Amino acid sequence: MRKPKTPWLLAVSVLAIVMLLMPAVAGCSSGNSGEKQSIVFADLSWDSAMVHNRIAAFILENGYDYPASTYTPGDTIPLTAGLAKGDIDVNMEIWYDNQQEAVDGFVADGSIVKLATNFDDDWQGFLVPTYMIEDGLLPADISVENISDYWELFKDPEDPNKGAFYSCIAGWSCQVINETKFETYGLTDSFNVILPGSGAALLATMKAAYEKHEPWFGYYWAPTPALGQLDMTVVAEPAFNQATWDADKGCEYPAVSVDVYANKTWMDAQPKDAVDFLSSYTTTTAQNNDFLGYMDQNGASYQEAAIYFLKKYESTWTSWVPGDVATKVKAALPAS
Repeated sequence: MRKPKTPWLLAVSVLAIVMLLMPAVAGCSSGNSGEKQSIVFADLSWDSAMVHNRIAAFILENGYDYPASTYTPGDTIPLTAGLAKGDIDVNMEIWYDNQQEAVDGFVADGSIVKLATNFDDDWQGFLVPTYMIEDGLLPADISVENISDYWELFKDPEDPNKGAFYSCIAGWSCQVINETKFETYGLTDSFNVILPGSGAALLATMKAAYEKHEPWFGYYWAPTPALGQLDMTVVAEPAFNQATWDADKGCEYPAVSVDVYANKTWMDAQPKDAVDFLSSYTTTTAQNNDFLGYMDQNGASYQEAAIYFLKKYESTWTSWVPGDVATKVKAALPAS
């Protein structure tokens, strides 16, 4: 799973200021009179967004006869600002809860329009390898209420009197959230919270333990390649409750709505077919985990991952388009 950066952890408070200061992004399409022109996608700096851009582009180019799409690279703040300004036409992954104030402002002033929810079952939380349950080391109902009973399985090599919990990266918002959770759940007496230096370092601890069939207890998120490859079990927390979350984080992380937005001027200038298609676009975190895992295992490109998705999840994407469009897209897919 990406690291790819975690979009929900990116700062967005200065978005409105950046929008005013940033230069125009090259490659803007100016659509007019319903003429089909190259669509400019926000090529955000994490893998799933880049794959979704290429899935959408393949369908638009081969099913609807649009010119080759354009991909403008960047991060959350400048690309959302670019969408509002009209330098970007479509953003396939706006993590709404992370930039709600800015997005609401752009919607209110008529700059951008939400077309669809790409997925809203993304996840983050605590995990253990499933083999620990299959081997009888942990109960099937492992949770924050009983995992302290098994702390010795996870002994911290630098402090054998406590178990090790591999948490979020220092500086990410989940670092503080996880520490608050551990206090709330009373886990600090049994576990040391270890902060990896990077997303890659966190992933390395999980993969190293998995490859050796050893215990591991830590934080991770989805969609990511790792959870598309490794069989992990969620350490259960109380169901999400907003009041509880606001008080002491003593519940599950809330899911974040990941939405498809378009520039309003671009949308109004387009033939209706593109807007209808993008308004029907919806996937699941499991599907995202799968194509991200495919990328990681096979060294595949974003385009190859898009083809993988289109071949494997035909029943999903064909529900987004008319039958004649689906036929054209399937005919354009490579044979092998």
